[in-house]
Amino acid sequence: MAQLEASKVVLKNPSYDAYFDKVQNRKKLPMSLQQTLTDAFASIPVSAFPEVPRGKVVEIQADASVGEAIKILSDANILAAPVRESDDVHTMDWRERYLGIIDFSAIVLWVLESADIAAAALSASSAAAAGVGAGAAGALGVLAAGATGPVAAAGLAAAAVGAAVAGGLAADQGIGKDAPAAANTLGEDFYKVILEEEPFASTTVRSIVTSYRWAPFIPVASDSSMLSVLLLLSKYRLRNVPVIESGKASIKNFITQSAVVKGLEHCQGRDWFDCIASQLITEVGLPFMSTDEVICVQSSELVLEAFKLMKENQIGGLPVVEGPERNIVGSLSIREIKFLLLNRELFSNFRNLTVKDFMNTIASEAPDGGEIMIPITCSLSSTLGDVIHILSSKMVHRVYVVAASGKEVAGVITLRDVISCFIFEPPNYFENYLASSRQEVNS
Repeated sequence: MAQLEASKVVLKNPSYDAYFDKVQNRKKLPMSLQQTLTDAFASIPVSAFPEVPRGKVVEIQADASVGEAIKILSDANILAAPVRESDDVHTMDWRERYLGIIDFSAIVLWVLESADIAAAALSASSAAAAGVGAGAAGALGVLAAGATGPVAAAGLAAAAVGAAVAGGLAADQGIGKDAPAAANTLGEDFYKVILEEEPFASTTVRSIVTSYRWAPFIPVASDSSMLSVLLLLSKYRLRNVPVIESGKASIKNFITQSAVVKGLEHCQGRDWFDCIASQLITEVGLPFMSTDEVICVQSSELVLEAFKLMKENQIGGLPVVEGPERNIVGSLSIREIKFLLLNRELFSNFRNLTVKDFMNTIASEAPDGGEIMIPITCSLSSTLGDVIHILSSKMVHRVYVVAASGKEVAGVITLRDVISCFIFEPPNYFENYLASSRQEVNS
């Protein structure tokens, strides 16, 4: 019940209505066609959607460490996974079995805040200076320059951080108490503390998914309609929707924005799809975000600032630009954070690493010869079908629109934007959906 109530609050966020109103106002598709498409998706059950590769959803146990979670996501080449209780928990109720979704965005936020605490703790000259004892929380709060709240909830107990200092990790290094300076000096030891030493090594996925939740955990039943899924992925900004099979506690499928757009491309050759896909992006109102609204990062800025921009704006990627004309030279997404977290050399210098140096390092190590950071773009004369093909074939989450010069960023088209082009929300649709879900809980 609590999860459903939280979902109701989140789904009433006025920004979602503002976004979808903009979409509807800019779309030029005939209303009769939009109505037909919406009715069609409402009649398609979620069970008809293809299952995830190998037919098994990748899950992460709640008591797994952060390092283990990063490795699981990286090895599977995915950005998110459901978090479940251990196998010892036997229940047929998904509300007791699953805690939510863990994704790289949450891990990035945790690492950035944890980094300041680790650096502050390691810069202390003694365990007492780090705040061990009755005044631990207050002392650590000062040292970490305000890193409080969610950090404490994430299991980073002040006394435990002090214990790391007591263990002699940095007591005799003569490092100042300024957190950034400490991080710069510690190098590989800093990385070791974050992911290998206590208390960070014992920080669990459970604590992160509880304290750094981007969106509610809103699963749908296998007999729900695809319209519900499409609306959750577009208007309501969820990146993924778990599918629960009726009468069972396990997740049967995991539908992402990428999977839906790939499914749309497979509709090529059908009259209704070809009719829409053949239109120029400007004819369907894209890009929905104006040039001034696109958040960019200069190649000379620190990569740390780039990831902070993503966190603050809750976006998954940024165009990398140079000069006042904002000529695009690369792209950076939350997906690349895994290279920072798994590469000791990069991480040891992450506070001094520029976006350009980070991109060059990743490109030089990429098995495909460095194509990982090449910006994926289209022009204002591209069709919607062109964009769908790019998103699907390149397996990216956004395409940057460039001006006539072919260099200046003029907009961005995301997976969410593309899905929004095909549907609208019938009146009171989710009020009725959540009401039926509440009845199921009470029955």
